[in-house]
Amino acid sequence: MISERCAACKNQRRKCPSDCIFSPCFPANDPQKFACVHKIYGGSNVGKMLQGIPTYLREQAANALYLEAKWRIHDPVYGCVGIISSLYEQIQNAEIELAKIQTQITFYKLQTQRIEAEPNSEVLQAQSSNMEQFEWDNPTIASWFN
Repeated sequence: MISERCAACKNQRRKCPSDCIFSPCFPANDPQKFACVHKIYGGSNVGKMLQGIPTYLREQAANALYLEAKWRIHDPVYGCVGIISSLYEQIQNAEIELAKIQTQITFYKLQTQRIEAEPNSEVLQAQSSNMEQFEWDNPTIASWFN
């Protein structure tokens, strides 16, 4: 017989047999883990689920049950789906922000390449913009330059 009862046996106030299905999955030092699972699924249902799973997968299944139960207690309406949806939305927002930044980087690279290819273009652009802002006082002279 195991000297210390597992969290499941402590919670259910019973002796922990040597072949206890809960002891590898719900150690005595983590009673909250079984308490969450028991509250959502019930002790006998958890036992039945663990018996239907190969021994080497039971601990992973117990961890999955615990996380699902924990989130169901935290958010009774959405549970795990709520956190998954929230994370999915954060990923979408991050992807949109990344696309915007990549577009800006491409724009600045193209702008830099254009300036390097045409070193005098800045002077010409400055001169042309100054000419556009210039207003002719005499309409006859203005018509000559149009």
